[in-house]
Amino acid sequence: MERSKIIAIVTGAISVLLAIAYLVLVLLLDFRGEMLPAPQSQLLQPSVQVAQLF
Repeated sequence: MERSKIIAIVTGAISVLLAIAYLVLVLLLDFRGEMLPAPQSQLLQPSVQVAQLF
């Protein structure tokens, strides 16, 4: 085989392996479930203190 043909086959094989790895990664991330926003109670809220003078 010619050198350029071997390089083309190796490059194609690497491309196919990367595509399969990407699909597996997307599949695993999809199994995690629906992405929900953070609850509003978890956000930092400014605290207000009221002082009473007697």
